[in-house]
Amino acid sequence: MLRPSRPAPVLDMNTIVPGQPLIEFKDVHIGFDEGEVLRGVSFDVSPGETKVFLGESGSGKTLIMKLAAGLLPADGGRIWVMGHNIEEMTENELLGFRRRLGFVFQEGALFDSLTVAENVAFRLREENVPDPEVDERVREALKFVELEAALDKYPAELSGGMRRRVSIARALVDKPPLVFYDSPTAGLDPVTSQTIITLILRGRDLQGVTSLLATHRVQDAFGLAHFRFDKDRNRVVSVDGNGARRAEVGHEQAPELVAVAASPTNVIVLREGKVYFEGSAESVLHSSDEYLKKFLASAE
Repeated sequence: MLRPSRPAPVLDMNTIVPGQPLIEFKDVHIGFDEGEVLRGVSFDVSPGETKVFLGESGSGKTLIMKLAAGLLPADGGRIWVMGHNIEEMTENELLGFRRRLGFVFQEGALFDSLTVAENVAFRLREENVPDPEVDERVREALKFVELEAALDKYPAELSGGMRRRVSIARALVDKPPLVFYDSPTAGLDPVTSQTIITLILRGRDLQGVTSLLATHRVQDAFGLAHFRFDKDRNRVVSVDGNGARRAEVGHEQAPELVAVAASPTNVIVLREGKVYFEGSAESVLHSSDEYLKKFLASAE
């Protein structure tokens, strides 16, 4: 069985300045033997926002998340995350910093030799959380993704969509302020993909999670932008362009509209290592730009 390693020191996150971006990239460059991949990328992510990265394969979507997590050093530019300059942190500080982040990988990245409950609990065990609290938080996280019945199952016994949901439960079990989603719906059927997007909505709208999401699916960006999870109704509701919501009732829409805040989701389209477009999902959808129209037509 895999043994948790000794926990690294957790950095003081009280240095976050209210009203300031949770993530800030300024003129970031990085390249490898085959050439420069990111060529001066700049963007901000506000607390509670979901930033969706779209782009062709190799455009740098996943690379941006690795840089934000301090998994790779940038060749140039500045990266601030949760009040800390990533480039100035030691490896030991980075280990503690990463414990404040949630990660959901395309393949789930679960430990095959551990049960679902043990996978979700792994991080809490690393932090020496008392057993009774571990059990309570694991059950709460699995209830959140509707997999309470799978506590004692192993990853090999689960479908691809269920493994992805376990990965989300593991990412959210210690309520991180920031979660990275790397192609969370890739390879899933449309119904299961919608389930995953609903879980991301729940994390954003019920727990205030800030997210970076890399995807090839334009539908993911539009789903996150056009819908919210309504706590009072315990269901997803659509949001119209004027910041109003229409409750979903079965397959029909209720006639009433209730004012709500605009969905905190914005899109970045990467092209040839640069930010080609940044804005709302609606603005990219209705853009007259020829490249964007071609990209949307070719995307899943």
